Amino acid sequence: MYLLIIKDGLVTRHVGPYPSPKQASDDLERVMASCSERARWQIHALENPHSLSMVVAS
Repeated sequence: MYLLIIKDGLVTRHVGPYPSPKQASDDLERVMASCSERARWQIHALENPHSLSMVVAS
């Protein structure tokens, strides 16, 4: 899963989740229409919690 993260000044918006980065990219134009010209964006892949391993110190 992927999130579209928009940073516009002091405001950060998280849009999604999307099943693929292509779908997030396709939605980018619609989302950016409500942002200022200086807004920055990023497509972020969500991590699967089952694939993460934790090391426990004894």
